[in-house]
Amino acid sequence: MVTPATDFRALAGAVPDPELPVLTLAELGVLRNVRVDDGPHVTVDLAPTYLGCPAVETMADDIRSTLTAHGAASVTVRTVHAPPWSTDDITPAGRTKLAAAGIAPPRPHRSGPVLVPLTHPVRCPHCGSADTELLSRFSSTACKALRRCTACREPFDHFKEH
Repeated sequence: MVTPATDFRALAGAVPDPELPVLTLAELGVLRNVRVDDGPHVTVDLAPTYLGCPAVETMADDIRSTLTAHGAASVTVRTVHAPPWSTDDITPAGRTKLAAAGIAPPRPHRSGPVLVPLTHPVRCPHCGSADTELLSRFSSTACKALRRCTACREPFDHFKEH
């Protein structure tokens, strides 16, 4: 049986990320919890991709608009930092969508510190070559780096691991 909490969670999860609109908030993995009380009053817990992420307020506004339009009497969006968001929270579907949009997805890692070797092979999302170079540590957003494939010469964004 589908409950209102399930419905509101699905609706909040379907909101597109404002900086990466190819991904939903559920696919990005930032939607932590959705609670429904009498009214219905909905409380949504949202984990930012990093401290100071400028998109959190837009995400919260979009969630409030979506849930209110679908019957929520009121919506509170809380920013939560525990557990912290990690690129491991991006779903497999989200990783596929990033690659299809020309953005190299982050490599999954295990728990613990992220070890980034100096010869960090990032595959080109256009041709698949691992022969790529870093052009800038930051791209259109702080969570992406700008790289170029030396095989096909195409530039591309890489969603940084953290």
